Amino acid sequence: MNLPDISASVQILDFEPQHATRFRELNEEWITRYFVMEEADHKSLGDPQGYIISKGGYILMAAYEGEIVGACALINEGGGMYELAKMAVTPKAQGLKIGKKLGEAAIRKAKEAGASNVYLVSNRKLETALNLYRSLGFVEVPMPPSIYERADIKMELAL
Repeated sequence: MNLPDISASVQILDFEPQHATRFRELNEEWITRYFVMEEADHKSLGDPQGYIISKGGYILMAAYEGEIVGACALINEGGGMYELAKMAVTPKAQGLKIGKKLGEAAIRKAKEAGASNVYLVSNRKLETALNLYRSLGFVEVPMPPSIYERADIKMELAL
């Protein structure tokens, strides 16, 4: 059975203030399924405008059939370095390649912003996410201490 190509009906949108609640909900949904919310989660999800956007970062939202079903952030670390963070796709929309579209859009956005490198931290038990990151060109690098207890893998993409 061939699944329909839904990519044309997925829209990647720039974050607007009215997306703040949905951004938090999408991320809380996956974090609490696998882990626990940590202080850094509460900071970034509680004030995405102040924590991410006002510091030169970006948030992208994915809409499918009129509903916001995914999100992804680029946190500006300075010096041409961005962190790909807070990527989430609601379970009912998983398998539709929405995460890949968000990742590709985030990489394009980082390039447009003059980034030289994008990194992410994740957890090895999130195999589907790690496979997505590899398909986008990310490679594993040594893991430094992280603000997240759950993080046990770091990946980078040179632009």
